[in-house]
Amino acid sequence: MPSTSAFSGARVRAIVAEHAGLEGPLLPILHAVQVEWGYLPREALPVIADALNLGRAEVHGVASFYHDFRERPPGRHVLRLCRAEACQAVGGRDLAERAQERLGIGWGETTADGAVTLDAVFCLGLCACGPAAMVDGRLVGRLDAEGLDAILAETV
Repeated sequence: MPSTSAFSGARVRAIVAEHAGLEGPLLPILHAVQVEWGYLPREALPVIADALNLGRAEVHGVASFYHDFRERPPGRHVLRLCRAEACQAVGGRDLAERAQERLGIGWGETTADGAVTLDAVFCLGLCACGPAAMVDGRLVGRLDAEGLDAILAETV
């Protein structure tokens, strides 16, 4: 569960120190910072860059390249729908449209009340059980319209 504490440069430096011995520590550090706050606070990136002796643009480039990293706090619930071909072939596109319509948001957005963030993901490893989703870290296979409606009723 992400911390609700305010940003702390000292905490970011501690996270960097915990991972500094790894080969290629940037990605593990970014993940750890996101676990700490639920997103990557903008203020954390220069602290990480300075600690690793990297350019700020390089750290920003890595953080913005990967879809798993967030620039803003997520909603109380995160619904990730698989957008890969296997899930699309068995109804994933219709489910995505339904979720966007019901929530009134697009990919990567959070409902106005902060209840749900809708994310696209390109494979959850449930290709034989598509369409697949992940709700707050819990995998859901063979998702249909009724199952999606039940998930949305629980999260909204």
